[in-house]
Amino acid sequence: MKDIIKPIAVLAGICLVVTSLLAYINLVTSPIITAAEEKAAEEARAEVLSEADGFEQLETELPEGVAEAYKATNGAGYVFTVTSKGYGGELKLICGIRADGSIEAVKTLSHNETSGIGSRVVDNDSGYSENYAGKTKDDYNGVDALTGATISSKAYKKAVGNAFEAYELVKEAK
Repeated sequence: MKDIIKPIAVLAGICLVVTSLLAYINLVTSPIITAAEEKAAEEARAEVLSEADGFEQLETELPEGVAEAYKATNGAGYVFTVTSKGYGGELKLICGIRADGSIEAVKTLSHNETSGIGSRVVDNDSGYSENYAGKTKDDYNGVDALTGATISSKAYKKAVGNAFEAYELVKEAK
């Protein structure tokens, strides 16, 4: 009986110590991670709407696929965090729309697309997002899909469409 209880007690003690250490590390690093994510998000907003001098988050009903909406404090436009379902999972983009309704830039925040195929659509260095610069809600559908990555291209275009839908909502709510 003693040979059974002693190993169980030792394992339970080890589990308790490891769990306590992990909880403490999470407590210490959680604010640091949150601050870093917020800083990265602020930089991404500034990158897709360069004329803005600051942003205020809009607390309004947003269409499906739009996670967040921000208005430039100087009236330069709006920035939307949008999502869409791609081939490999969820695409998360940030889209800057100027006050005149044209896209300044679109940037990928995260994706799970197939490396080398679908990732050519969502990689920020691929140049695909540049096809949307200057487009409006009336002509963004004219951007061609990337050969071999049709599902990813359609998901990207759908996310941009979600941003335009949100733009129309927040523009009317002024």
